[in-house]
Amino acid sequence: MDQRTSGADAQRKDATPALLGVVCGLAAALFWALGFAATRHGLKAGFTPVDLLVHRYVWSGIAFLPLVWRAGISDLCGIGWSRGLVLMVLGGPVMSLISYSGFLFVPLGHGSVIQPSCATLGGLLLAAVVLKERISASRLAGALVIVGGLGVIGAESIGHIGADGIQGDLIFVLAGFMFAGFGAMLRRWRVSAVPAALVINVLSLLLVPVYVATVGLAHIAAIGVTENAIQALAQGVLAGPAALYLYAVSVQRLGVARAAVFPACVPALTLLTGWLLLGEPPTMLQTAGLVTVLCGFYLAQRQS
Repeated sequence: MDQRTSGADAQRKDATPALLGVVCGLAAALFWALGFAATRHGLKAGFTPVDLLVHRYVWSGIAFLPLVWRAGISDLCGIGWSRGLVLMVLGGPVMSLISYSGFLFVPLGHGSVIQPSCATLGGLLLAAVVLKERISASRLAGALVIVGGLGVIGAESIGHIGADGIQGDLIFVLAGFMFAGFGAMLRRWRVSAVPAALVINVLSLLLVPVYVATVGLAHIAAIGVTENAIQALAQGVLAGPAALYLYAVSVQRLGVARAAVFPACVPALTLLTGWLLLGEPPTMLQTAGLVTVLCGFYLAQRQS
């Protein structure tokens, strides 16, 4: 009896870290999705992409500054200033500004599917070309399926939105491939994701004086306290440091391979939150493209 009891207790102890990893991974994916939805809402409320960029990075940059300072500001936590600046362009405010601009032209469903998809495609391509990694047949098939899903989304732009839709979709393609480059550089330089994120947010503070001098604070203040608070929470807290921390916990508890499924949930969660919070139901083509892309994600993340 005692052995059975101890065995059950051991199973519960083993299951607890895994359950915590799943909860944290799902929460991170939800927070990223809320960041996409908040971007769409913010642009409708009158913010410019640059305004949203300030909310995304200034609060987290201030919060992370003591950590980076303590770890070593002179060499940016061991990453170095040159590499830190490259990572800031590929995975920081420059990439984010491009991504925000895409929502000026196309609905939420386009950006939330196209950008993560192109990040996956670009990651596979750069892994093969730059990092000389072998791409399995399953991942190659997944890439082809993702391309098919993107074709479905693109068909909606061509048929129903027009030139602006094509422009918006291409903007998200660029943002996705930039993020893929960010991931490839992390692997090539052997930089872990958490220190890189800390450094990117702190380096982004260098852009604040430029924003104040060129744009000023009058426009962003005129939109109102409530809307600014929404963006500060959604962009600067949830989609930024909170999602990063939760995903890091998920990776720690589940491992990289198992935790990789959660970013793939972001497109579906974004469409759902956009529908519930913004009143933007996905079209049939967006839904079909999403389902196709999710199948591609599944194949692309398999190890064989």
